[in-house]
Amino acid sequence: MASDNNTPRSTDAENARNWIKNLAPYQTPNLARSIFEIAITTGLFFACWMLMWLSLGVSYWICFALTLPAAGLLVRLFVIQHDCGHGAFFKNRTVNDWVGRMIGIFTLTPYDFWKRTHAIHHAGSGNLDRRGLGDIDTLTVCEYEVLTPGKKFLYRLYRNPIVLFVIGPAYQFFLQHRLPIGLMRRGWTPWVSTMATNVGIVAFGGLGMWLAGVQEFLIIQVPIMLLATSIGVWMFYVHHQFETTQWDHDENWNRPKAALHGSTHYDLPPALRWISGNIGVHHVHHLCSRIPFYKLYDVLHDHPELVDVGRITLWESFRCVPLALWDEDTRRLISSRQFRERAEA
Repeated sequence: MASDNNTPRSTDAENARNWIKNLAPYQTPNLARSIFEIAITTGLFFACWMLMWLSLGVSYWICFALTLPAAGLLVRLFVIQHDCGHGAFFKNRTVNDWVGRMIGIFTLTPYDFWKRTHAIHHAGSGNLDRRGLGDIDTLTVCEYEVLTPGKKFLYRLYRNPIVLFVIGPAYQFFLQHRLPIGLMRRGWTPWVSTMATNVGIVAFGGLGMWLAGVQEFLIIQVPIMLLATSIGVWMFYVHHQFETTQWDHDENWNRPKAALHGSTHYDLPPALRWISGNIGVHHVHHLCSRIPFYKLYDVLHDHPELVDVGRITLWESFRCVPLALWDEDTRRLISSRQFRERAEA
């Protein structure tokens, strides 16, 4: 994994601020390209869904095999919704918002509620004093050391891969997103967003069951959603939970520096880059969130010096799974095993 944590902080912060200025020209969306990306992604998703439905009369295993590309396309739809939330997909804010709201029915994500929590994530990513909303809970070594044995067990349970990437995503998208958890006292907008999305989900589900059959709809849609939510949370995890990420307390935290060095360049094979909407170029996205996803690789092409910043490959990303604690002394994310070995030593 690439690392640049030994760079002087002042130089690092100044460099990151300069990158924000350099990336500004990439922010303008292309209307024809945006429409094309929505059309191709939506069209392929529903084509895949229809093939799954038709294959049920032949073999459930064929239907099951098609779950993976369908889930990938749903993740790609979520990336489009994500770009709409940043005002990056269309020049017009209203168009961004309504496209995002419509996609939210299929991704089970209330757009306006999620948009606000995700903005909080961007505003405080890598800040140890602003954790708790829109990110994956991460404790420092010192915070973990003073926990009771019971709370240490609960934290390890929370960071268990089965909980993080299977149970947690299903709970978040199927149940937690049905209420504006975290923003329940922040006015009417989160409530309207969540309840309107719930109505849309019921309408979509009802229409799907009427057209395809109740059992058939559930056999197809539920596995797609379960797999898509797991893929989505995995991507979000790898984007920030890697060994040489950046965490600082408020007095030392710098947003551009945290964006550049606290996010990965998840360098995936071409097919996975496409299906994930290039969101693996996450360090560039955090530096300049208004760049449409289809321009992120243009940035790397024009500025190859950004390619190796925070770069991890698909194989290397699996080594991020055990990492659970931020060590403020070594400025590394470490595993519970490394913590125990150090404590024993």
